[in-house]
Amino acid sequence: MENESTMKRVVLNNDSSHEQHHQQEKETKKKKLVLLIVNCILLSVGQVGGPMMLRLYYLHGGQRKWLSSWLQTSAFPILLIPLMVSWFKSKSKFHSQSQSTNIDHVNPGFLLTRKLFIWSVIVGIITGLDSFLFAVGYSYLPVSVASLLLATQLAFTAVFALVLVKQKFTPYSINSVVLLTLGAVILAFHTSSDKPIGVSKAQYFLGFFMTLGGAALLGFMLPLIEFVYANACKVITYDLVMQMQFLVSLFATVFSTIGMIINKDFQAISREANEYGLGETKYYMVLVFTSILIQLSIVGYLGVIFYATSLFTGILVTLLIPIQQIFAIIFFHEKFSAEKGMSLALSVWGFASYFYGEYRQTKKKKNLDKVPISHKKIPSEV
Repeated sequence: MENESTMKRVVLNNDSSHEQHHQQEKETKKKKLVLLIVNCILLSVGQVGGPMMLRLYYLHGGQRKWLSSWLQTSAFPILLIPLMVSWFKSKSKFHSQSQSTNIDHVNPGFLLTRKLFIWSVIVGIITGLDSFLFAVGYSYLPVSVASLLLATQLAFTAVFALVLVKQKFTPYSINSVVLLTLGAVILAFHTSSDKPIGVSKAQYFLGFFMTLGGAALLGFMLPLIEFVYANACKVITYDLVMQMQFLVSLFATVFSTIGMIINKDFQAISREANEYGLGETKYYMVLVFTSILIQLSIVGYLGVIFYATSLFTGILVTLLIPIQQIFAIIFFHEKFSAEKGMSLALSVWGFASYFYGEYRQTKKKKNLDKVPISHKKIPSEV
């Protein structure tokens, strides 16, 4: 009887600790969901607005490719605001812990290890190259065609995610990739009539292949960032992600700055502003808003990868492509066709398929977590 009552108490204690652990997990998941939504919004606003502003720059007389590349990462100093807030919070927590425990704690101000610093430099250079490829692409292609080519990054992301981070595919995620890629293929049949006035055939194909190369590089970079997170040999927090993002954008900007210096783009800015079709003031406004919007998308990229996966990030980017098409039609009067409408429907269907698969996986996991320890078999005494 005594052994039986002891075992019951152990089971009750285990059930109680299990409930507390389950409650903590629930709170953490809610917080992560909120932050995931915030980063999805940042990515969506930047991904739709940034290319629109970049195309606006070219449509009214802008011609500097390296300047366009530089604009895509040069707003990184705005990251100093959240970084400073995080630093002051960490410093306050550091002092309170030191005073309460009388133990020297390591100041968590700078979180990056040497390994993460090196990876930040590598990813930064890749980002700078990718920015230049897209800058050339958007100088010769309409937004609708450039966004179509960007959709191909999903296929590259899926392949590299499988190789680098062993991303597990479900029937729903495979269905999503197929539907979204099919939507891009359907749009491809409509590209021949979208060549802008004044753009030669050679320039059009140069823009086409540069944008396709940029999509491939982006498809490689998203799983690479997830791979870096997974092999960091330390706990990855969002503060660390922000510090890494600052360095990535810094080195990407350095890469583009070197190109601007060689191409003498800095000297050409004032002349180009005077000759800009919308006027000098609006020229500088276009440059500033382009830089800020694209920086928001880069922050969103790293945040969504951190709170979800690189494949989810690729699917979200592909979902935004038909939205870019709609904005291009409204603001740049680009043509809307049945193919574009069909692509929009397929994109929504593919996105819904992915989320339904995630919902099923989450529900299955919750049902397993809800099984109390008291319902599990207790090994009998030998």
